[in-house]
Amino acid sequence: QAAKSKRTIVIAGVPAGLLQDEVMADILTIHFQMSRNNGGDVEEVTYPTQNKGVAYITFEDQAVVERVLRKDQHLLQDKRLSRLYPLSVTRYCQHVSSSLINLIVL
Repeated sequence: QAAKSKRTIVIAGVPAGLLQDEVMADILTIHFQMSRNNGGDVEEVTYPTQNKGVAYITFEDQAVVERVLRKDQHLLQDKRLSRLYPLSVTRYCQHVSSSLINLIVL
């Protein structure tokens, strides 16, 4: 579990309620697999979560996490979305409280 958490990032700012959850999870997977987003092979997407607009992405390789975090800005873009959505990308931490995630989302 500890190794998995090192390969996981937290995404805030996911547009909630626009599309079916499975479709949004697919869009997130595609975004974080693209080389232009410094992405790589995605092992798992957790969406929706208990927090509205928040998703968890687990990569197969921890090095991808470092690359994704170095990218200045992530803009979620897909033909099924009406506009670009800026995403907040942070390292997963088991000690992050839900109140902090709520602050990130607001």
